[in-house]
Amino acid sequence: MASDAVEIEAGGRTVRVSSPTRVIYEATGFSPEVSKLMVAEYYVSVEDGLMRALRNRPVALERWPKGVREGMVMSTRADSHGDAFYQKRMMRGAPPYVESTRILFPSGRVADEICMTEIATAAWAAHMGAITFHPWPTRRDDNDRPDELRIDLDPFGDATFADAVRIAGVGRELFDELGIRAFPKTSGKRGIHVYVRIEPKWTFTDVRHAAIAFARELERRTHGVTTAWWKEERENNVFVDFNQNCRDRTIASAYSLRPAPGATVSTPVTWDELATLDDPRVFTLHTVPDRLASQGDAWAEIDEVHHSLRPLLDLWDADPVEMPYPPEYPKMPGEPKRVQPSKAKKVVEEA
Repeated sequence: MASDAVEIEAGGRTVRVSSPTRVIYEATGFSPEVSKLMVAEYYVSVEDGLMRALRNRPVALERWPKGVREGMVMSTRADSHGDAFYQKRMMRGAPPYVESTRILFPSGRVADEICMTEIATAAWAAHMGAITFHPWPTRRDDNDRPDELRIDLDPFGDATFADAVRIAGVGRELFDELGIRAFPKTSGKRGIHVYVRIEPKWTFTDVRHAAIAFARELERRTHGVTTAWWKEERENNVFVDFNQNCRDRTIASAYSLRPAPGATVSTPVTWDELATLDDPRVFTLHTVPDRLASQGDAWAEIDEVHHSLRPLLDLWDADPVEMPYPPEYPKMPGEPKRVQPSKAKKVVEEA
């Protein structure tokens, strides 16, 4: 039976954590058991890096109130009966220090979403069962103009983390040629995320086009890369998910826990570290706080320069072929038919 609530200190505030002994992550061969209290304390311990990633951004919460277990699934639009869910709207009954900011969904609807302004908000979210933070690439003063470009390298099929590492290295070379400083992190699973701070003057569409252009240039430069939106076409390649730069599409933040065995963490690394990293599972709730305390945040300088998107948009202008948008989006200008190639072929054959 869960024990009574306890209180922890977070940035000068006292935060209540109920059911502190509830097991959120079971023990694995490489990581001990993790309780709900440990999740909240973890987020307080990585305040420096976490708040650099989240501060003043709209943040969706990935909530696993029952913990992370084999067989548990995330609720979807088609089936809302999953064990976990995304919290995109501000909850009722939040403490006064939990702030919000107004966002616009692709549908045209608006909502107030949590805005991460201090570490106590992260600790309170952990009390509410959140294990992963999904920030928008914007700041609260303008949620229509991203200040981040996000490159999501997602191994598909038989592709591996090592494949993503190799391709990230090619991406680094491309960014260097364009005069852009990029910052990598592990996804906390099999992938790699590469972030670039940009001037907040372009639209979500512009940033998405920049990501498409970057991905296509990677395809030209090396093998094992795909920009194919439809899974049936990706084969055993690393997919560059350009649609992660769409409005209301988000990626797990730096220093976020992931719903994976062992309480793995999406962890910023240097490029030199990444090149020699064999197993991203070395970064867990148990190891990352000491790493951050002893080595500092590998992304400590990420806010020092906000780059122009123009070099990447020049690549887009040279090959401005639109790609499919995510399924929840309305039909977008210039978008090709949003239908799986195999289904489109079947329709043609039957006609």
